[in-house]
Amino acid sequence: MKTSRIWQMVPLLAPVQLLLLSVIVIPSVYVIWLSFHTSTFGQSASFVGWGNYVQVLTDPGFHSALWNTVVLVVVAVHLEMLIALGMALLFNSGLWFRRILFVAVLAPYAVSEVVGVAMWRFLFDPDVGPVSNLLAALHLPLLEWSYEPSHAMIMIAILTIWMHLPFTFVIIYAARLALPSDLYEAARIDGATPLQSFYRVTMPLLGPAILVALLFRYIFAFRLFSEVWLLTGGGPARTTEVVAVYLYQEAFTFSAFGPAAATAWIMVIVSMLLASGYIYLLRRQVRNAG
Repeated sequence: MKTSRIWQMVPLLAPVQLLLLSVIVIPSVYVIWLSFHTSTFGQSASFVGWGNYVQVLTDPGFHSALWNTVVLVVVAVHLEMLIALGMALLFNSGLWFRRILFVAVLAPYAVSEVVGVAMWRFLFDPDVGPVSNLLAALHLPLLEWSYEPSHAMIMIAILTIWMHLPFTFVIIYAARLALPSDLYEAARIDGATPLQSFYRVTMPLLGPAILVALLFRYIFAFRLFSEVWLLTGGGPARTTEVVAVYLYQEAFTFSAFGPAAATAWIMVIVSMLLASGYIYLLRRQVRNAG
């Protein structure tokens, strides 16, 4: 009886399976195949084994892109987490005009990335940008992001924090709202100060939510592309290039599809390793809490 019902459900599940097969499985298998071949426009693919991976991993351009990616991921994600945690605690404390401010905090997530980057380019334009003019009026240093690599990296970090802060904030804020107030009442009766309650009650209970937010943000940030490509294009002189932009340049600028496919799978492997590490920490934390 159960077997016959399963077979009756197969036609209902077939469209979804075909969609996954055509959109995810087949392209992934093709990229794996391509990563072991050298290929470009007008030439047939030829097998090179691990040559593409060796070429990418020994390329100084990839090393620079990987270093820029690591710096942006570490700095932007952790600053974003600290800001989101502070905002979640502030909103939970009974902030005035909380509903209006909540909409304002979520607004960047509703803005198109292209529109958001264009807005920031205008705001920080060295010549006519309102923020640049304000910094100059206050005799503060300007962000010369159009030709200064370190300033461009700072600009990219600020931009990606602004664009993705709502995602992290919602996760942390929802987890904070779910914490029972009885625990804080018990801590207060036991003589705990607000700071002690934060370290002994809030942080341990928010641990799983923080790990989940960090997991997703690490994976998303490692695939950082739009902010860099739309803001600096990887310049000046490819000094702000990240791994995703390096992949794009290899595939669509230099028509080196084999190294581009190898770069894509290196990104997938690194993302899977990051995810495995955080999932292990999350499971251990949940097991210890239980």
